[in-house]
Amino acid sequence: MARTRPLIRLLLLLLLAPALAAAARAETTIYVTSNGWHTGIAIARADLPPGLVPEAADFPSATHFEFGWGNRDYYTTPRKTLGLTLGAALPGAAVVHLAAYGGPPRGHAGHEVVALRVSGEGMRRLAAYLHAGFARGGAPRVRTVAPGLLPASAFYPGSGTFHLFNTCNTWVAAGLAAAGLPVRAAGVQLAEELMSQLRRLARAEAPAQ
Repeated sequence: MARTRPLIRLLLLLLLAPALAAAARAETTIYVTSNGWHTGIAIARADLPPGLVPEAADFPSATHFEFGWGNRDYYTTPRKTLGLTLGAALPGAAVVHLAAYGGPPRGHAGHEVVALRVSGEGMRRLAAYLHAGFARGGAPRVRTVAPGLLPASAFYPGSGTFHLFNTCNTWVAAGLAAAGLPVRAAGVQLAEELMSQLRRLARAEAPAQ
């Protein structure tokens, strides 16, 4: 019996290989949002692999989540001051803003949304990147540090250091690159430096008329 186990494993791998390859190629839609200053990444709850971003359980009825990253002091303070703005240019602690939605994000005046397609493997890498954006300190799940900017949202401790040359837009661009999208993250500071890339990419993905 012991001698047949390697053969059984090989046969199982041969049988499962086409399904695994198809799953890696299968595409899903993600969304990048921008208010002209700040960008975020939105994905469907169904695309989160089991065990990743356990903080999503704080919003059990949500179907989609938007992830933003930024300077902790500036991002979590409702009334921005000149001092906060100048301080955000210096290296400082980060937070993740997790917003919950009942459907995909929609664009409106002053709020742009670009939909992009990523492979199944790309989605898994992006989910791992978003998961790593939370600073859990070895805990399985982290608590909120402040109420969010929207009714169904919250701030959580973030990993990494925010500064003038590593902004929310840099963070989003790096996540998209991790997902396998042809996005340049180096040198991205402003929202438009990222969104101009994504508009071109979305046009290239659009089916010919």
